Amino acid sequence: MSLPLAPHGADTSALDEETARAEVYGLLAALFYAPPTTGLLAQLRVAVTEAPTAGGFLEEPWRALVGAARDMSDDAIQAEYDGLFGGVGKPEVFLYGSHYLSGFLNEKPLVKLRDDLADLGLARDEAMSETEDHIACLCEVMRYLIAGDDVAVSNLARQQAFFARHIQPWAEQLCDTLATHPKARFFAALAGFTRAFLSVEVQGFDLLENTD
Repeated sequence: MSLPLAPHGADTSALDEETARAEVYGLLAALFYAPPTTGLLAQLRVAVTEAPTAGGFLEEPWRALVGAARDMSDDAIQAEYDGLFGGVGKPEVFLYGSHYLSGFLNEKPLVKLRDDLADLGLARDEAMSETEDHIACLCEVMRYLIAGDDVAVSNLARQQAFFARHIQPWAEQLCDTLATHPKARFFAALAGFTRAFLSVEVQGFDLLENTD
């Protein structure tokens, strides 16, 4: 998907927050989808690690992720990706929701996901090598639901429903698996940041429910 960075018609503070959320989902999608490119890692290494407000919840896990990128070479990070998620046969760590929700790939959770994507007017690109329940693909959908121009689709209610059904039930288990895997260093740091970010998302959606 080619997605805009921010929705139209929001006030500046809300626009900044929504743009930041969309960009984080975009970054997670890029880091989980394939071995990170040299260009992406170069950008990550020069990223600012101090939050605007000291002690922000995401500051420490973000600093750990950037630090891991700075401490490791491109080749080492790319090899770690291949060692954890690639190879022939069963990978060390699965990145697919169906595995965590049902114990098998391409099961009922994927069918339900495809139905929900169809309701959103979305379909898998034939050029995409992964199924729709890959964590990177789900992050791209969230990015679209935040940053898209069609307010009938890209809105908080749609974000909350999609997140609660297709990400929240299993993403923490993925993060736990990565964080404790003996071969994971960069991706253990990515798991820590992902867990922290998704916990912020959960809190935000919970507040949204409580104000309805």
